[in-house]
Amino acid sequence: MSLIPSLDALPHVDLLDGPTLIQRLTRIEEHLGLAARGIRLFAKRDDTMSLGGGGNKLRKLEYHLGHARRIGADTLISTGGLQSNHARLTAAAAAKHGFACELFLSRMVPKDGIDYEANGNVLLDDLFGAKPLLLARGENGMAVAEARTAALAREGRKALVIPLGGSTPTGALGYTRCAREIAQQETTMDLRFDRVVVPNGSSGTQAGLVAGYVAMGRDPSVVRGYSVLADAAKARQSTVTFANETLGLLSLPPTVAGDDVHIDATQLGDGYGVATDAMKAAVRLAASREGLLLDPVYSGKAFAGLLGALRDGSVRDGETVLFVVTGGAPGLFAYREDMAS
Repeated sequence: MSLIPSLDALPHVDLLDGPTLIQRLTRIEEHLGLAARGIRLFAKRDDTMSLGGGGNKLRKLEYHLGHARRIGADTLISTGGLQSNHARLTAAAAAKHGFACELFLSRMVPKDGIDYEANGNVLLDDLFGAKPLLLARGENGMAVAEARTAALAREGRKALVIPLGGSTPTGALGYTRCAREIAQQETTMDLRFDRVVVPNGSSGTQAGLVAGYVAMGRDPSVVRGYSVLADAAKARQSTVTFANETLGLLSLPPTVAGDDVHIDATQLGDGYGVATDAMKAAVRLAASREGLLLDPVYSGKAFAGLLGALRDGSVRDGETVLFVVTGGAPGLFAYREDMAS
């Protein structure tokens, strides 16, 4: 099995302290009666990274910051929703590594009120020293970011614009690296995961994992995504595109097809960032049985999907399942009213 040595030759800045922990969710196994079916359930704790509160966006930012260093940028600019985890971690990474940071945030979720507009990630953006700007409704964040980049260039400065969620082929390399990390942990743990479950928002996390599995000569359909942003067809297409472009950065052929990418959109509910009863129940179960905090936008909905699959038999008897906890717990404070008992 190849462990993708070409990854190490690409520019990146270390933002993690090392591999994130994989832990068994024994109390949830007991609650669901999984032992009788021979199913083992594990969580990969990408929420426990030390920088900025942790989360999957740090893996993507390792390669974006590597690119920023390579081109001599002094400023990081990013876009996202008002409670964007990516914006928060871009601000934290910028603070740690000496970049200025500007954030152009949009109202992507039909929520308002003091909790949503001033708490959670919004509070942390400010603490990390970023300059956030809430855009007018309908204003194009990327267009504003590009205009600001041009204005900074006229001042003799250089900015790198990082798109929504850090989801580009460059950003997806972070989860290609994560696929390699999982494979190494499987060897240490003497097991093999039959199913690796992730939320799919801007598609970069799942695309990176798929590319990593392909690069290692393994079945990419092991990676299962639950869409939290787009319908299944759109999410699948963007994931396939990103995965193939990521393979290109590794000098590998674009071999990922639609059948290789599994997307389930049943947990989307009324849209991105809109709470569902299944999400709230999943978040409460993880917290009350394992002391595990899942966010309401990404991991909460994906875990709700996994719980449904465990209960209805979609997860086959004897499977060993890995759920990737992608972070975002600060968002819980922005959803206080939704999550209240």
